[in-house]
Amino acid sequence: MHSIPALSLSLLTAGLLAASPLALAQTAKDRPTEQVATLSPAKKVASPSSKQLQSDAQAPDDANESLTEQQIALSSRVLTGTAQCEFDQSVSVDAMLDKPGHFRVAFKKATYTMTPRETSTGAVRLEDQRNGIVWLQIPVKSMMMNHKVGQRMVDGCTHAEQRAAVAAVKAAAR
Repeated sequence: MHSIPALSLSLLTAGLLAASPLALAQTAKDRPTEQVATLSPAKKVASPSSKQLQSDAQAPDDANESLTEQQIALSSRVLTGTAQCEFDQSVSVDAMLDKPGHFRVAFKKATYTMTPRETSTGAVRLEDQRNGIVWLQIPVKSMMMNHKVGQRMVDGCTHAEQRAAVAAVKAAAR
């Protein structure tokens, strides 16, 4: 019979104690069912499909949100019209005439109703809280993010005013 040196045995034991739940679940295949159930990692919550997000976005806006004076003031800084984005994509931002301070933002086949939110950085932030969609506008570009799944939907979007500002900065630097 071979003896395992004490140092090797302690390292082996420490490695087993620090094993991840995933590693334990992989080694649990040979264990009885009741032990496998207690060692398997927690199930991940499935993220919504793009079709589900689009159908949610097209659903009527049931929240008739009233805006604060600050939100109305922020709405004057929102650039409207079509923004040209990376990969030949575009986002359309239009003010809703029947709801001051509200904007209809369209990307691909989905349309979102968004309202301005105050930021600490001075960026313009439009948000559709129900769908988790955020439109961020900074002086040089804009982007759309899905806050619920933590994913950027489109980036590098620029309105004519943003392109003019970038060109002016480049010209001044020469």
